Amino acid sequence: MWFREIVFYEIYLSSFKDSSMNGIGDLKGIISKLDYLKELGIGGILITPFYKSPKVDNGYDIEDYLDFDEDYVCMTLIA
Repeated sequence: MWFREIVFYEIYLSSFKDSSMNGIGDLKGIISKLDYLKELGIGGILITPFYKSPKVDNGYDIEDYLDFDEDYVCMTLIA
């Protein structure tokens, strides 16, 4: 099984890399660091939830599994 042979890295999205300079990490920030993570030998990443959430439980209290939280994702990234 391939996943037993690679190193995974978990990213807490809101504090990883802020590409929009609003103080909150985002998916564009993660994308900008993919080459760096690969250089470190990371073979897979786990990203904390980025769905719409009231953020009572650090984003794990998901309100809508079909909608992204606007703090982390802009629609131009998805389109």
